This record gives sequence, structure tokens and C-alpha cells, in this order.
Amino acid sequence: MSVDPVLLEIVEGSLAAIEMEVETAIGRTARSPMIRDAHDFRAGIHDRRLRKLTGRSYSALVHPVARDFPLDTMRPGDVYFHNDVYLSEGGIGHLPDLCVTVPVFDNHEVVAFVQAFGHHDDIGGAVPGSMPSTATSVFQEGLMVPPIKLWDQGTRNEAALRIMTRNSRMPDSLAADLDAECAACLMGSRRLTELFERYGRSTVEACFDAIIDKTTDTYRREILSKIPDGTYVWEDYAEHDGVDEPRLHTQRITLTMDSTREAPLVLDFTGTSPQAKGPINHCGDYAEGNFLKKWLAPILRNLADTPERMAELDVNEGVVSLIEMRFPPPGTLLTPVFPAPTNARTFVILRLLGVLSGVIAKAVDGRMPADQETIRYTGVYGLDRDGEPYLMREVLGGGSGGRYYADGEDAIHVVPDSRNLPTEFTESRFPFLVERLGLAVDSGGAGRFRGGLGYEKHIRMLRDAHFMSIADRSILACWGVTGGKAGSPFQVAVDPGGPAEREVDALADAEPVPAGALIRIRTTGGGGWGDPLERPVQDVVRDVRWGKVSVDAAREDYGVVMAHDGIEVVADAAASSSLRAELRSRRTGEEPFFDRGPGYARLADGAPFAAVDRL
Repeated sequence: MSVDPVLLEIVEGSLAAIEMEVETAIGRTARSPMIRDAHDFRAGIHDRRLRKLTGRSYSALVHPVARDFPLDTMRPGDVYFHNDVYLSEGGIGHLPDLCVTVPVFDNHEVVAFVQAFGHHDDIGGAVPGSMPSTATSVFQEGLMVPPIKLWDQGTRNEAALRIMTRNSRMPDSLAADLDAECAACLMGSRRLTELFERYGRSTVEACFDAIIDKTTDTYRREILSKIPDGTYVWEDYAEHDGVDEPRLHTQRITLTMDSTREAPLVLDFTGTSPQAKGPINHCGDYAEGNFLKKWLAPILRNLADTPERMAELDVNEGVVSLIEMRFPPPGTLLTPVFPAPTNARTFVILRLLGVLSGVIAKAVDGRMPADQETIRYTGVYGLDRDGEPYLMREVLGGGSGGRYYADGEDAIHVVPDSRNLPTEFTESRFPFLVERLGLAVDSGGAGRFRGGLGYEKHIRMLRDAHFMSIADRSILACWGVTGGKAGSPFQVAVDPGGPAEREVDALADAEPVPAGALIRIRTTGGGGWGDPLERPVQDVVRDVRWGKVSVDAAREDYGVVMAHDGIEVVADAAASSSLRAELRSRRTGEEPFFDRGPGYARLADGAPFAAVDRL
């Protein structure tokens, strides 16, 4: 069926508006800081063929719901729920991600789905927050719920809700967040029903097909055509799993580009390490990698002709047919066998973004961003001044990698619209003070285009508490590319500069912090792009004036000697020219294409790595 291009724009815009309205409703009505303030959730709209229609962000899958509940058994007012990692077809990565799905009806037939999933405070398990860093089984991570009917034609399943809230340390916020998500998705289903009533089912579904076909055509023509035919290999690593000593946990991609195939891009994960004892595994091979394809595809947008065009490209189901994924046999980081733990699966799925970026960089002469690591969970918990338990967690971002045309962005998050928790809110609700929240100086990797900076956050505890962290890249750094240098790794220290200073492991469940102690958190900086000695001197001076690069780093990393003219810092042009020439003369050969930072060599050599060495 041919589609009126004006009507197609209306339908596509309506889907985006409905998705945004659903997310706005959740953000305004949820109770937990993780959902309401940090915005660690997202919505998605899918058609009756389970295809994702919207592309602003990734979302979970409808497949497990449709697998267990045939569409012809669904009724208006039904709401489905699941969080079981192993029964989610790859759409759910760890148990705190709770997913609600609402069918949309036209003339009593299912025509679409509205779905929302987000990271909730607590769903049981061995530690507050349901992310035990030393878990060796999914049974230690919390309550597993396969797809169930949470609302039946508008009536809530009170027994199921009672079971879930009984298993949570934060029952009130869990119940309120679920109510917010269910109500928002039901509202979204009404909006979609109005769309079908206005234009008719056949017309709207033809627009759905056109939306997906347009994405397929755009990515084939504008994006994949930039990758030369051939085979390319790259691998990167998680550094620890919470159980074994730090070592290299490999994630490898062999990329084959064959423009003559219907699915021209083949991603083969053979060579990925065996599944870990600890919780860094991710179930990626379900549904032929459907979720993983849409998770990784945004990296491809970096091949767009301009940054403006890159921002215009959505990732919906249209990318799925262009990618073939080949997985190793069961028992690897990407194909774990039940009941392997998965709560820290971000170590794998975030690393795969970098691996794909790196392997494409090899194919396109480096015209891809350097590495980034923009998710890690930190938090504190204990008893407040009234003796009531509290849990504060946030997902602090980090710096993105430098690009061939610009510096990386500072303190970003891979989840759209996510953010750090507002200081005013946390200080009023939890027993601590935020004494500093800013950018971590010198954290971005040096380069012609510098890596983005991570956060530096100082928290002063007012009562005895415990600190928790689920983070990677505390030994291995975000790599630089085409001569750019690696960024700074993740660091947490208690009482920095004081007599009781100690570094906290990046995987920590219950690090004791006494009242009055300061916790300093520094998140990762992105890798640099290009030779730092080619960075314009005026750009280095600007970074020093803005407090992003120190005077010492300007000299050591960029060969720029700073002076003071009585008003502000300036560059000593003659000294800088001489120093840059000297630094170039010290080089023994061509700069490496990738720079992984000093931590890689130590892990690769199998040398012991004491926490104090990372200060």
C-alpha cells in the first residue's frame, strides 16, 4: 500500500509524541529517585508483529509476552509484567529492570503495544539494590518474575503485587513506580487507539511498514556503504567479575561486511570469554540477537556524513534485517547458562559498544569516536536520623570519546535524558552533604580532540553508612584512537588526603563509611582522538582556563608550557614549540592506533594489581 508522505510524517511524529508523553508521565508520577529523578527508564512502541517502531532510545522486547500470552487472548485493560532475565528473550539484562507491556486494540484486535521498563530500587536478593557484586547465581540477585498478567481488564493482580513488594526492601517506592508505569502505558495505548480510529488500521499499519522500511534503506545506503567490504577483528575486556581476581574477560567481534548480502553486516562473537563466575554475564543470543542488534546499532550512526545527520537517525526495527549475529555455543559471557548471575551485565553490553566502534574504526581509518564508559552504579545506604532504612543510588555518567571532528562530551549518560541526582533533593532526603559536584580535571584522554571529562563528586556522610559500587573501567581505561591517549579510570576513595584514606574497589556491596567521612567519586574520562601534539595551542589554553586540563597536564600531555601575564594563564609560544619538538623526537616510531592505558599491560602480563596502585 502506498503511503501519503505527509500522513507518514504525521504518524511518525505521533508515535514519537506518544512515547515522550508516556515517559513524561512516568517521570512525573514515579516515586523512587532512580526513576523520577535519575530517569533510568525508557518507553517503546511496537506493532502487532512485535517490531519496534520508535527509535529515540532502546527498549525491551514484546516477544516474551507474546510467547506466553497469544494475542487473541489479550483484552483491553490488560497489563503484562516481567523481569526474568532468562525468559525475556534478551530484552531484560538484570532483575531490577522491571518491564510492563500494554496491548493496543482496534475493533477488539491487538494492533500494537506500549512498553516501559526501568531500573527500580530493589527487588530482593542478597544486598540492598539487588545487585550483589559477588553473586554466583541469579537466585542471589532477587525475585524473578516470568511474564504474568499484572492487570486483567483493568483489575490489578493484588496477589502478584503483594508478592513483589514483600520481596523488596523499598516496597512503597516499588509499588508507586509500577503504578506510574502501568498508568502511563495505559494512557499511551489510548493515544495509539485514537491514531487508529482517526486514520484507519490499514493506513496506519502501512505507515508502520514505511517507517521501518525507511530506516532499513537509510542505514543500507548512507551508513553501511561507508564500511569497505572485508573482515575486521577487534576485542576489548571487562576487568573483573566480583569473584575472581582481576583479569581480562574478552569480548571479541569479527565484523564481516559484504554489500552483496541481504544482511550485509555480520557480527561474529566467537572468541568471547567463557561465562564469568560473577555477575557480568549478559544473555545476548536470544531471538537471534534482536535486542542486541538495536542496542549496538546507534554506534553505526557515527558513520553519517555530518553530526547533524547523525542526530536525525533513529534506530528502530529497520536495522534488524541488516545485521546477522553469530554467537558462540552456550557458556560464554554472551551466552550464559542459567542460573549464571547477570546483575552487572553492563560490563559486557557497554563494552560491546566500544568493541563495535573499535572494529569499525579499523575499517574506516579511524573515523569513529574513541572509547567511553558512561554507566556505573554508586550509592549509600543505612539508617536515617529517624532510624528508618534508606537507599540512595545513582547512575553517574562519564566522558564520551573524542571524535575526528570534535572533543568528547563531558559527563554524559548512555540512557537518553538520564542525569545525576539533584543535590538539593538528596541532601534533603538522605543523611549526607554533597560538598562538590563537578568535572574531574584531566580525566579526558589527551588528543587532537580531547576525550570528554567524567564527574568528580564528594559526599560527606552525616551518619554511619555503607557505600556500594557496581563499576568497570577502574583498571582498564577508555581507549584512545589514532594516536589519542586513554582516559582516566574510575576511582572511589574514602577520606581522600586524610589519615584514613583508602580506595574502594569498583565492585563493592557494603563498604563501611563512618559519620563525618568523605567519599570521593571520580568517573571515567573518554579516550582521546588523534595526536595530542597536534591539538591547537589555543584549545589547550582554553581547557586550562576552564579548569578541564591542569597546567601540568598541558605540559606533559600536550607540550604546551603555560605562563601568567598578570591577568590570566597564557601559553609561552617559544617554550611550547621547543617542548613539542622535543616530545616528538622522543618517539621511537609511529604512535599506536589504539592506546589502552597502563592498566591493560599489567593485566595482560598477569601481574598482581593492588588497589592502592590505582590511586
